Amino acid sequence: MKILLVEPFFVGSHATWAKGYQQFSQHDVEILSLPGRHWKWRMYGGAVSLAQKMKKLKFKPDLLLVTDMLDLTTFLALTKKQTAHLPVAIYFHENQITYPWSPADADKKMERNNQIGFLNYTSALAADWVCFNSDYHHDNFLNALPAFLRQFPDFQELDLVDFIQQKSSVLPLGMDLKKFDSYKMEITNDIPIILWNHRWEYDKNPTSFFKILFQLKKEKIDFRLVVLGKNYQQSPPIFAEAKTYLKEEILHFGYASDLATYAKWLWQADILPVTNVQDFFGGSIVEAIYCNIYPILPNRLAYPAHIPLEHHQKHFYDGTDEQLYLKLKKVLLDFKASSTAFETKNYVHHYDWRIFARAYDDFFSNIVSDYHKLQ
Repeated sequence: MKILLVEPFFVGSHATWAKGYQQFSQHDVEILSLPGRHWKWRMYGGAVSLAQKMKKLKFKPDLLLVTDMLDLTTFLALTKKQTAHLPVAIYFHENQITYPWSPADADKKMERNNQIGFLNYTSALAADWVCFNSDYHHDNFLNALPAFLRQFPDFQELDLVDFIQQKSSVLPLGMDLKKFDSYKMEITNDIPIILWNHRWEYDKNPTSFFKILFQLKKEKIDFRLVVLGKNYQQSPPIFAEAKTYLKEEILHFGYASDLATYAKWLWQADILPVTNVQDFFGGSIVEAIYCNIYPILPNRLAYPAHIPLEHHQKHFYDGTDEQLYLKLKKVLLDFKASSTAFETKNYVHHYDWRIFARAYDDFFSNIVSDYHKLQ
């Protein structure tokens, strides 16, 4: 089967996912994309540019697989000669209805974020099937739609939420986790290493993370710190504060530009305390868990699905800073017993493409089969 994967924002996790599925799928997957920059403009204008590229393609797909960054209705309207007969699946990595925009974003203040959220809504309506990367994301989006639509003055069409629900499924994120295996190190640290490997943005709640570390340092509890993740020019100021205050604990502080460096630090680190207030899946967390880092996670978002239920008590806290502080302190003080008794890798290895690509292939084959039965 031939699949055309349409991605307007081809960078970072979006590009990694698309290339991963292309590599490990038994289907013939062609990627149609635009560079991953100016994300808002991609959501508004990407469909127009991609439609022009689609018209020049010699590739004849059996299925269109697009992502949430595409204005699907515009794309289908502009390519109707090529796409009118094709089944369409949309994959939601994130959505702009429930994503917590930065308070400093001018579009939020002027409520222009509703326009981008509406593109997600109409794209879900236009697709034949809607896929979410986690159960949390599925429920979060569909439960938020009624309130989102009620803000408009009339013709809110609330019954269409059920229409989207009926054609929705959860298809967890496929990842190339085995690529980390060749960098594995057998290291036992005398002083535990704490890891941050998320984007340097407000929705990852770095203030709570670093404030807890500041308190632990004041109490003279030993730890070392590795800070990875993509940093930006307008990153929260707490990062600069932490770089100064924790200079004696820091082993690495900054983006790892290559896989070897990133993987090395993941295998060396011991503990992953997470304070994030938003994650639709949590790819960086899954990567850390795969590299046998002991996770301490808030009991929210997509995280409960990544840990077997029988281990939840060890790895989850109630979401408050106080509970994370107490749990992290206990793990640090009893480091050997808490973090090295077993491998966390087994919690998440099933997300690897070598295992999971078959589930994707079967899912999309069934979509195409069912679509043609109904024609």
